[in-house]
Amino acid sequence: MKTKETRLRRIQHLAHEIMDEMNFQENHGQFETIRSVIDNLSRAIGDLADPLGEFSLDYIEEKVGKAHYQLFNEKKKGHRVPSNK
Repeated sequence: MKTKETRLRRIQHLAHEIMDEMNFQENHGQFETIRSVIDNLSRAIGDLADPLGEFSLDYIEEKVGKAHYQLFNEKKKGHRVPSNK
């Protein structure tokens, strides 16, 4: 079983990959995918921001993982908008 620290590192890594990919894209033409990615990340952040400090690591893993999958699955399908690099 993964430790809490390992799980949080994995979540952090996925979030950084999402951020890098979003910044790399010249144009965010995949509106539906981007909206869904943002929704999932917002829900995860909302859960982490609980002032009582009560959050579900399972829920956060699920939402960040889903956002990562959606963004990179679209990229693999060839729906990625070309960049100017």
